[in-house]
Amino acid sequence: MIPPHPDDSAGPTEWGEHPHGVGPWADEHDAAPPDDPRYDPDLLANGDRRNVVDAYRYWTRDAIVADIDTRRHPLHVAIENFAHDSNIGTVVRTANAFAAAAVHIVGRRRWNRRGAMVTDRYQHVLHHPDVPGLVEFARAHDLEVVAVDNTPGSVPLETVRLPRRCVLLFGQEGPGVTQDARDAALTTVSIAQFGSTRSINAGVAAGIAMHTWIRQHADLAQAWP
Repeated sequence: MIPPHPDDSAGPTEWGEHPHGVGPWADEHDAAPPDDPRYDPDLLANGDRRNVVDAYRYWTRDAIVADIDTRRHPLHVAIENFAHDSNIGTVVRTANAFAAAAVHIVGRRRWNRRGAMVTDRYQHVLHHPDVPGLVEFARAHDLEVVAVDNTPGSVPLETVRLPRRCVLLFGQEGPGVTQDARDAALTTVSIAQFGSTRSINAGVAAGIAMHTWIRQHADLAQAWP
């Protein structure tokens, strides 16, 4: 099993930052609290204000991660981190929403977690010092690397059937993926654009590419209602 990323305090906390949620179990239900090890006694007693789907209300963090682990997709997402890009948090949050197997940070170990909205606590996040490290991981786990960048010679994402077992690799905002990353990839795909901007925000591009994979490979009957 891929180990979860350790908690990091540099970002929103799960308590007090989200107005949604539920109160104590006794206030919400006309029944005794469940006798189930997945439930957190403190949350049952005090309420659950975390940014989680209703099915996971009152569950411990470990129980939530373990449940998602039974349903994760063979989709990995990697982003190069050479300039401490603030988009990485958005990528992690979106990967969590789509139950990606893991997010891979390539380059600097530290990254801006604020955009993740603490979803990194439920999402496996791995670090590789460089692109060769990521490629080694991909080969060991039978994953194809697909770079996403609007560079000359790239193939339109809208026309490509993505590999089921793959790593979608993104570059930094502005320069895009490095030459090493393009050389290591099976192919480079681009997202069709029709306006004046030269590039799409890296966090947005990652969401588009991940959702393309979801449309092609995911069992939509397993999505939350």
